Amino acid sequence: MKVLLTFCFAVPLLLLAAAEEEAVLESILRDRSHIEDTLRLAADEKSGDYAAALQRLRKIYHSSIRPMEQAYKYNELRQHEISDGEITSKPMVLFLGPWSVGKSSMVNYLLGLQDTPYQLYTGAEPTTSEFTVIMHGEKIRTVEGIVMAADSSRSFSPLEKFGQNFLEKLVGIEMPHKLLERVTFVDTPGIIENRKQQERGYPFNDVCQWFIDRADLIFVVFDPTKLDVGLELEMLFRQLKGRESQIRIILNKADSLATQDLMRVYGALFWSLAPLINVTEPPRVYVSSFWPYDYAPDTSLELFKREEISLLEDLNQVIENRLENKIAFIRQHGIRVRIHALLVDRYVQTFKDQMSFFSDSELVFKEIVDDPDKFYIFKSILAKTNVSKFDLPNRDAYRDFFGVNPVNSFKQLSAQCSYMGGCLLEKIEKAITHELPALLSSINSGKNPTLSSCEATGCGEKPKNRYRRN
Repeated sequence: MKVLLTFCFAVPLLLLAAAEEEAVLESILRDRSHIEDTLRLAADEKSGDYAAALQRLRKIYHSSIRPMEQAYKYNELRQHEISDGEITSKPMVLFLGPWSVGKSSMVNYLLGLQDTPYQLYTGAEPTTSEFTVIMHGEKIRTVEGIVMAADSSRSFSPLEKFGQNFLEKLVGIEMPHKLLERVTFVDTPGIIENRKQQERGYPFNDVCQWFIDRADLIFVVFDPTKLDVGLELEMLFRQLKGRESQIRIILNKADSLATQDLMRVYGALFWSLAPLINVTEPPRVYVSSFWPYDYAPDTSLELFKREEISLLEDLNQVIENRLENKIAFIRQHGIRVRIHALLVDRYVQTFKDQMSFFSDSELVFKEIVDDPDKFYIFKSILAKTNVSKFDLPNRDAYRDFFGVNPVNSFKQLSAQCSYMGGCLLEKIEKAITHELPALLSSINSGKNPTLSSCEATGCGEKPKNRYRRN
């Protein structure tokens, strides 16, 4: 009887204690309403116009740029193949930084995953050992890396080249979420300076470079206790060169310090990063505490709130401009492909000019590749219109490129023409100078970028027979 009475009294007490604990937890959780307001998650999107613009962009790429890529094997020079999944993919936000600085906690906070079965695991020790891709899906489920790489409709199929050991360290999480309908988050393993790359079992820096090249926004996260720069972090910032406009530095856990100490830590962070970021205008630094619990008392609460809203506005800007950025990226890619084709054409022409009946083809071409300036290879390309000297690739890259691809396996640009398909050079130049800028203008002006019926020949133009004599 005593046991029964004790149980009867204990159960209500336990339930009361659990309810009080939940109430206390809710009282210390931070209000998240400003996240939805700043990111405009309640607003409806014009999905029809967006899909039509992506379809138009995909058609321009496949009809005008990709044929030139394949003809001159551009992917073997840059190792960057653009798939349909990459064209239609959402903007990617990449989280980088040392271990246990709050990267996973920040993702949990932005998505409201705290205290749910689906939150990313966090802790004071190194916790994230995988590359975790958080993306939208109809239901909550985990996707293995080998499945993500095998699915051609996704943008992650090129990751197979990093080997099966890496794919075992790649995991995807799908969930229905308003923010994930517009953006994809990638959480990365923390940088541990005393660990060698070989111990990870896959080329960590190469994988990071793959994600950096495709990221629309890169958050490099630090906290007050991890400001030192080692070899792995130094290598990471080398990989970020040229992407300074996408980088945002985050000094996380700022409410763990008094105001005076925070100022000293802020200065120490800049002191550590100054040798690694050689640009006129340094990246934006956000100082706050990005996790779901309320700020610590007696700290700069208003400053932290304003910093958080500024970061959310930055994220919203990437979401709002995702289509414009995608078009600009494809156009930039087209410019690089065009320059590569012009250079290969020039190498082929020079090789033919230098060859004679008694010449040794290998020695002749070795002389051309070893000293291209002697034959004005690169200078002759600069004489072309719309070619900047700052866009020219590294000369040494072509020594390796032609080491794998014999020069006599390429046709000259003048021979890359057909009656029905036209000339590859004319098509890619039209895409760069007319079609892609017109698509961008139609988006900015609010017009529906549908496929035009006169797309193949150009509106108002008659099809030309290039073999007919005038």
